[in-house]
This record gives sequence, C-alpha cells and structure tokens, in this order.
Amino acid sequence: MSILNDIRTAFSRRDNALNQLLLINVLVFVALILIRVVTFIGGSGGLYEDVVRIFSLPSEPDSLLRRPWTVLTYAFLHQGFLHIIFNLLNLYWFGSLVREYLGDRKLVSLYILGALCGAVLFLLSYNLIPVFRMGPPAEVLGASGAVTAIIVGAATLLPDYTFNLFLFGAVRIKYIAAVVVLISLAGIDGGNAGGEIAHIGGAILGFVFVKQLQRGTDLGRPVQAVGDFVGSVFSGRPRLRVTHRSRASEPATATRRATVVKPEQDEIDLILDKISRSGYESLSKDEKQKLFRASQK
Repeated sequence: MSILNDIRTAFSRRDNALNQLLLINVLVFVALILIRVVTFIGGSGGLYEDVVRIFSLPSEPDSLLRRPWTVLTYAFLHQGFLHIIFNLLNLYWFGSLVREYLGDRKLVSLYILGALCGAVLFLLSYNLIPVFRMGPPAEVLGASGAVTAIIVGAATLLPDYTFNLFLFGAVRIKYIAAVVVLISLAGIDGGNAGGEIAHIGGAILGFVFVKQLQRGTDLGRPVQAVGDFVGSVFSGRPRLRVTHRSRASEPATATRRATVVKPEQDEIDLILDKISRSGYESLSKDEKQKLFRASQK
C-alpha cells in the first residue's frame, strides 16, 4: 500500500525528525482507536483501558518499578482528538523553528528530555508534596510536557520571533510561551494537576536546554548517543570511530580555519539593523544562523 510506503520513507530519512515525531504520535493514536473499537465490538472494553494503563506514567513508585518504560512512553499517548490535535499543531509550529536553527538531533533531544523532565517533576510532586500525596494515585499521558519543552525552548532561542494569531495578530513567541506556562501553573489545583506539573517540568527543561546550548553545553548528547546506538543496531551499519591528531601535527591552515567559527561583529550589527528596519522574519536562514552563533559567545 502507498500509505505503508510513505511511512517507511518518512522513517528512512535522516533529516526528517519533526515529521517522524508527528507520525509516531499519530500512529500510536490510530492504534489505540483501533484497539478501542475492536475491544468494544468484542465485548471486552476493559482491555483498552489495560493497554493505555501499561504505557501511561503512574504516580505510585511500585507501579513505576513494574513499568519503568512509562517515563517515556506516556509522551506518545493521547486520548481524544482535541488532545492530540492541539499538541501536534504546537509541535509542528514550534518544532519547525527548533529544527531550522538547531537541527533534527537537538529537536529530538529536546522532545525526549522534556518528556523525561516532565515525568520526574510529576513523580516528585506526587510523592513528596503532601497535598498530592493525600490524594488518590494518578496517571499522566500525552505529549504536552515534551511539546511545552519545545515551545519554551523556541521562545528562549528566538524570543522576538512572531506568529500571526487569529484575533490577536502578530504576537512574539516569548509571550505565547509565557501564557502557556501561566495556564499550566493556574491548572495545578484543577482536575489535571499531574498533566500541568508535567508541562512545568517540560518548560523548565526547554529553558535550561537552550541556555546551556548557548553556553556551549549540549544536554542532549546522551539522547543522541543512545539514538546512534539504536540506529546502528537496526541498520546493521558499524559505528564510525573518530581519531584525533595532536595539535602539533595539524597544518597551520587548519588551525586558522578552526578559529574562524563565529561571525564578525560588523556582520552582526548589519543583521541587527536589518531586524530593526524590517523585523526578524526578514532575515535569511544564513543570517539567522549567524545571529544564533553570535549568541553563543
């Protein structure tokens, strides 16, 4: 079937991380719908709830020990069309920005780490904060924590980038991210406290991830290393080994090239002037990348 071929093609490309994340979420959602329909027709509707529970993140430590994979799998589960549509639209809009400026690998790292950080904050809150400990056990599912990490990460990276919102017009994404975080904070005392806490965990990770990246530290390296290992296992290709020559043996020209990494101040001033005249969106992709590299100084 052509659909299967399209899916296979999407996952075979190495520069297609955003579409792959979107597709994984959609495929899991479709699989859950099929399971729900089949079990309903077969008169065993409880099986659907059991499947969802197996991959949802529980607040109880005993349940977590029996289902440790849920610290990540919960971030690919959705129940309800509005739930998945809202998350995937935000993932597409803000993920496109992260992918354009930071690349596919860092987009995946941000998603995975955002999900893990959301899970950690959820577990800590429900096991250490009295108001949550006194309540019934909870479970959380959905990509919202990971998506919030990408929203806040994009806003930290490009705070003055604008989206044209219906009824509001051009709005800078730093304000969009601030509203998302405030809504999550306001919802902690509501019926979805666990989900809102996961959002906050993702937001914290998104901010820290980009700030550390601007300082030269890539928090996503462990995620990328695991991804490279898994990819090499499934592809059957051996991993490449990298050797380093001593500085004394390197040609002088190579050393000179290595030092010229970041754009000159004159270039940055021209780019900033262009932003003041025509706005951030008027920059070319090369100019945006130069501006980001300069921010890492």
